[in-house]
Amino acid sequence: MTARQLQQRFESLLHEHRRIVFKVAALYSRSTADRDDLMQEISTQLWRSFAGYDEARAKFSTWMYRIALNVAISQARRERWSEAGRFEPLELHHLETVGGGEPIREQDERLQALYAFIGQLDSLNRALILLYLEDRSYGEIAEVLGISETNVATKINRIKQKLRGQMTGATTIVRA
Repeated sequence: MTARQLQQRFESLLHEHRRIVFKVAALYSRSTADRDDLMQEISTQLWRSFAGYDEARAKFSTWMYRIALNVAISQARRERWSEAGRFEPLELHHLETVGGGEPIREQDERLQALYAFIGQLDSLNRALILLYLEDRSYGEIAEVLGISETNVATKINRIKQKLRGQMTGATTIVRA
């Protein structure tokens, strides 16, 4: 494959799966400018790694998630976003355009509570829940995150239990 063909193939696949880049960047960014910078860094790293992509080993979307999440998590660690006072929890207004660019209009308290919950998760669990909400199989999640399927199942169950507890508490507060 020529360099031009490789570039065209990459651009086509990137365009086809661009929502992955956007979703990951939106989940790990504090502002629109941060999101745009992270999307650019993810795209750059995808291009740098593309020559080594092996279709026989992984679906493009799986490979893309792995790189996008690694870039986002690495950047979060470098900038120490999780330090008190610097990290702003994920809120509904941060995700207004996630899911194809259409604004989320529903102001449901349960949806807001879910986004707040996701924003409080550490980087690995945030990536895990993103992939889970994308209906990825445990096997694919394990491959992207580099953990076992058993570990994926355990972590998802723990997140669900924690979420149930918080959602039950939120519902009780709203009803009171």
